[in-house]
Amino acid sequence: MTAQTEPTQAPDLLYSEAEEDLRAAVRSLLADRADAPTVIAGTESDTPYDAQLWKALAADIGAAGLLVPEKLGGQGATHREAAVVVEELGRSVAPAPYLTSSVVATETLLALGAQDGPVGGLLAELAAGRKVAVLAVPFSAAASDTPVVTGSLEGTLGPVADAAAADVFLVPTTDGLYAVAADAPGVAVQPLVPLDLTRPLATVILTGAAGTRLADAGATRPAVDRGLLAGAGLLASEQLGLAEWCLTETVRHTRERHQFNRPVGSFQSLKHRMAQLWLEVVSARAAARNAADALATSSPDAPLAVAVAQAYCSKVAVHAAEECVQLHGGIGMTWEHPAHLYLKRAKADANAFGTAGRHRETVAALMELPAP
Repeated sequence: MTAQTEPTQAPDLLYSEAEEDLRAAVRSLLADRADAPTVIAGTESDTPYDAQLWKALAADIGAAGLLVPEKLGGQGATHREAAVVVEELGRSVAPAPYLTSSVVATETLLALGAQDGPVGGLLAELAAGRKVAVLAVPFSAAASDTPVVTGSLEGTLGPVADAAAADVFLVPTTDGLYAVAADAPGVAVQPLVPLDLTRPLATVILTGAAGTRLADAGATRPAVDRGLLAGAGLLASEQLGLAEWCLTETVRHTRERHQFNRPVGSFQSLKHRMAQLWLEVVSARAAARNAADALATSSPDAPLAVAVAQAYCSKVAVHAAEECVQLHGGIGMTWEHPAHLYLKRAKADANAFGTAGRHRETVAALMELPAP
């Protein structure tokens, strides 16, 4: 008689009422403070970040503390709620260090287990929106692929996303994980020219900087891997929000634009292209929600769910942005229209936390599928 295995609980892909309420609050805020003209104007400045927007999002709405336990001043929510915030930020391509600080850095700290001392203090600061922390690894780094610097905090790291907005860098070293203040002696942040101007990149140079040791070497790698896994999983929600905006705006434009006394959206060839894109976006929503739910429930299948979501959503976001530019015609090629921001964000996201090809390799390894 064979042993019976417990059936795996089906993931919940639907949005709860609380999640929809959170979405409404975030969308209203972004519509007011991060509309297209505002975001475009911000990319033309040295730093695109809006301090008042971050305060409203992180502190007033409380989004920065969604993953932080209530006893540390957070909301005690899950990755499902955080994914809703990331999705809305993707819809507006607003320059905000939410994914890097409130997801990746926060998840890394939570993985250390210690919720007192310097770790607990830093988590409380992040939850309140008083500080922004950034994991000082390349934005392209995937889990189990983390470069480190020497224990003396000497080395060059980058490109690091949102380094310009960071108050604290979490630096993985051969001696453990350190918290290094961005304005500490021996820390230099050199801005780079990124493709995506709404998420600045920079090189972080450490020359004998002083930092607070948060964990030993044995605990550092698992914690960083957990942070990067959460980042990749919720990046799929950002890509979903981006693709949804591109589809919605493209449908709206093709309904309003006329040729031969007819809306161009009524032309059969364009109908087929938008219908195909709609099918891809719906599938991307399922993949992104599955990844967020797997992370929220600490499912053993979370690495697989995240890899599947990234392998699929990266392609959908790029395709949606490309169609948005093309089907908007001449206006889609101008700097005044935000379509180019979405295309650049989609292209940059496709290389963040591991490429789609890297995630397909992960799926193959987890499912024990031999390479062709």
